[in-house]
Amino acid sequence: MAGDGEEVRNKQVLARDYIDGNPKETDMYFNISSISLKVLEGSKEVLVKNLYLSYDPYMRGIKAKIPDCLFYSFAPHSPIVGYGVAKVLESGHPDFKKGDLVCGVTKWEEYSLITMTESLFKIQHTNVPLSYYTGLLGMPSMTAYAGFYELCSPKKGEYVFVSSAFGAVGQLVGQLAKLMGCYVVGSAGSKEKVDILKSKFGFDEAFSYKEEHDFVAALKGCFPEGIDIYFDNVGGKMLDAVLLNMRFHGRIAVAGMISQYNLDQPEGIRNLSSLVYKRIHIEGFTVYDYDHLFPNFLDLVLPYIREGKIAYVEDTAKGLENGPSALVGIFSGQNVGKQVVVVARE
Repeated sequence: MAGDGEEVRNKQVLARDYIDGNPKETDMYFNISSISLKVLEGSKEVLVKNLYLSYDPYMRGIKAKIPDCLFYSFAPHSPIVGYGVAKVLESGHPDFKKGDLVCGVTKWEEYSLITMTESLFKIQHTNVPLSYYTGLLGMPSMTAYAGFYELCSPKKGEYVFVSSAFGAVGQLVGQLAKLMGCYVVGSAGSKEKVDILKSKFGFDEAFSYKEEHDFVAALKGCFPEGIDIYFDNVGGKMLDAVLLNMRFHGRIAVAGMISQYNLDQPEGIRNLSSLVYKRIHIEGFTVYDYDHLFPNFLDLVLPYIREGKIAYVEDTAKGLENGPSALVGIFSGQNVGKQVVVVARE
């Protein structure tokens, strides 16, 4: 490995510009820069070697910039930003030292100098695959944990619906609900994914939103007594249909609105009166609101993993050079499982 302070080549994937909508391979290009393997004396910077990069549906353009967003993945001629797992090479931060393994916000490059360290967590448990910290033990599953437990307050025997259930977030929501003794239904984008939800992830029922033309009827068929908890990843027409199928005092956690992100004119929700008549609680959230609960999340999920009670599927691409095509693929449903890119294995 390169020595302290040595200048080394740094392969990167850069964005050509801000993007609007889903990314295309032509929105990204490769670059080789150089980086000094040291941190500025007196700073709290952390220099890392990236090992695994997480590719997620939020990594796209949006119509309007949100002032308090932690980061945007695409900025002109800058390395693409996302979550990952890395090894600390040098650190000026008291919480991290050389040799530590960390997960958090990093960049699509071999080496990154991290100046905003708020999102970094030191990896304490290394008896599971490190790549799990991009998904099953990372941001997507932390999103599932926070939305399901903190917002939805689930109880044994309740009826739970998860949209985009085959995604990294939805898979875990469904499995956590099953482990609580709930009845769980998910929606996904193909018959193959529907079958896997039921056979591998233990969902009681599932349907393809591309094959169902009447969401209200499809949900009524799955939930004749109504829905207690809806974990919403898609918004739009599915949310509207769910509102008509909710039970009294139901809870809705809104983690995403993927059906709306590419629309010039977002779809309106017509059935909001159900919130009043059925006393439904609906709340949007981001995972950053719950970073402080990461240790609690690990305490819950790690034993489930070790006991084989949670299933997890990764779709792995090797090398930064395969990063752009892997990212583009998740927006057309080509990935089967959590999309991860291996940059290095320490």
